[in-house]
Amino acid sequence: MKRQKRDRLDRAFSKGFQAGIGGRSKELCPYANLDSRSQWLGGWREGVDGRVNGLFNK
Repeated sequence: MKRQKRDRLDRAFSKGFQAGIGGRSKELCPYANLDSRSQWLGGWREGVDGRVNGLFNK
């Protein structure tokens, strides 16, 4: 049985989250589409928030 591909918006959120944890700038968002960009930035915000609050060590 083949795995289904993940939703593109979920993937954008996940990539933004990883960028936020890694300390990357939000200006480096690779998405031009408004929906994908907003999901990436939402993930980035959560990642940065978690990093600042000490949930992740980098």
